[in-house]
Amino acid sequence: MNKKVAIIIASKDFRDEEYFITKEVLESNNITVKTVSDENKAIGKFGGEAKVDITIDKLNIDNFDGIIFAGGSGALERLDNQVSYDICNECVEKEKILAAICISPVILANAGVLRGKKATVWSSNMDKSGIHSIQEKGASFEQKSVIVDKNIITGENAEASKEFGEVIVKVLTKS
Repeated sequence: MNKKVAIIIASKDFRDEEYFITKEVLESNNITVKTVSDENKAIGKFGGEAKVDITIDKLNIDNFDGIIFAGGSGALERLDNQVSYDICNECVEKEKILAAICISPVILANAGVLRGKKATVWSSNMDKSGIHSIQEKGASFEQKSVIVDKNIITGENAEASKEFGEVIVKVLTKS
């Protein structure tokens, strides 16, 4: 049974590793990946170019087993909005896999889907805003590289990209 996921990235300043490494892990495990963004072209923080298959306003989650939000500074600037919140809520309602890495778990929190869930999010010694954001929306923050709470998977940062992809594969192939 072939699984299919959509990775949602910001059209500007998505975090390259979180998209390219996660995508590579998924595809090497025979999972079909479609790239979704807020525009028809996407450029990563470090200059990586991603071919966009679908714009976010045309995304039909019924065509996918899972939806993944990559992080990077562009994620909050371009994807932290009602369109993304509706996608998150629809994923939860339809019991699809919903995953987010780096700063993008904040989008899930703002959508209301992390309330009562364990999650991780990007932070640094100087910037704990992501932790505060998800906690304010009812998530229980844990300092781990990847956390699974039912159908929701959160990854801490770019360094967790490979593990994040591997965990998504494991959860997808179990469902």
